[in-house]
Amino acid sequence: MDISMGVGVALVLGSLPLLGLLLWWWNELWYVLLLKLQHSSTGAKLPPGHMGLPLVGELLTFLWYFKVLRCPDDFINPKRAKYNLPLWITVHHSMFPNSQQIVFQSDDTFILEWPCVDLMGHTSPVAVHGKSHARLRGYVTKAINQPDALRRIAQLVQPRIIAALDSWAQKGKPAKSKLLTKLRSPVPLLDTIDNLFEGLMKGYRCRKKLEAIFRLELEKKKSQKLVTNDLMDGLMQIKDEEGNKLSDQEVVDNIVSLVVGGYASTSIASMWAIYYLAKHPTVLKKLQEENMAIKKNKKGDFITSEDVSKMKYTNKVVEETIRMANVSAFIFRMAVREAEYKGYKIPKGWKVILWLRYLHTNPENFDDPTCFNPDGWNITNRPRRSAVYPN
Repeated sequence: MDISMGVGVALVLGSLPLLGLLLWWWNELWYVLLLKLQHSSTGAKLPPGHMGLPLVGELLTFLWYFKVLRCPDDFINPKRAKYNLPLWITVHHSMFPNSQQIVFQSDDTFILEWPCVDLMGHTSPVAVHGKSHARLRGYVTKAINQPDALRRIAQLVQPRIIAALDSWAQKGKPAKSKLLTKLRSPVPLLDTIDNLFEGLMKGYRCRKKLEAIFRLELEKKKSQKLVTNDLMDGLMQIKDEEGNKLSDQEVVDNIVSLVVGGYASTSIASMWAIYYLAKHPTVLKKLQEENMAIKKNKKGDFITSEDVSKMKYTNKVVEETIRMANVSAFIFRMAVREAEYKGYKIPKGWKVILWLRYLHTNPENFDDPTCFNPDGWNITNRPRRSAVYPN
């Protein structure tokens, strides 16, 4: 009995390394081997990298660097150094120089593929493609980028930011960035929406409740013929070349997706701007001088959308804040057909993630990329930065 038990233990212990190797190479054998055999005659190569463990891939490592260590760059930089190639192709990981251009300029090959379609809505801009996507994108762009809309945004946002900063002054030391998410009028319904969006960030359970709130507002506008010139009105009224309007579901999905996209991003970017200005008093002084010069030649306490184009240094501070904050660290795409780039085959169905954080912190694009330097956006230094932020 003792001998047989010892043999059994030895077999178990001896099989553990083999099991580990099998798990480590399972995705490579299951997904990659056949593809490599198919392309062996052409000499084409698959993007270099490793697919990780079955089912989870590199998720555990990803969460370790992002959630535990809080060092996301340490997750991707070793891969960049190893393969010397800024594109992250899942479940493979590789980095191709200037790959953002081929992806952005090939909408028919690399389509937008958001991982949480149910969260955003099946008729939102992140879920539709081709002409439908162009139609929705045109609607949304017109609704929020028209001169009248920009003027309203400038009028609404400034007093709310001032009110938020005043509340900080009264509280002494602010404890949470949530203070800047309160850039709105004190309406009870918006408090409910605010709480639901906090839940939405953690899952899908609040999606239907949010949709019901926006749908009720939509029905109220239609039944009472209310026109408040807000984003919902813009989505309801804009027509395409054939005179077609968005359906009610498209309006609601677009409202939800836009608020999800702007819920935390605006407050986070504002928080980072305040942080960097506090850390760089020289930048703050130059910013104040430019704003005070504008104020002397105008009526009223707030700048207008027309003033923004005149504020050259302010625009540099905004661009540098967006670069450093990395509010949107990556963009999701999917290859709908086989593509080739620099001798590598990207198979159909593979997910492509543009790692924008890498582009923003790459020394090849920015001098001293971890330093907050608005003057880096001067005309003489602009060519390399324009490659990252196309005009």
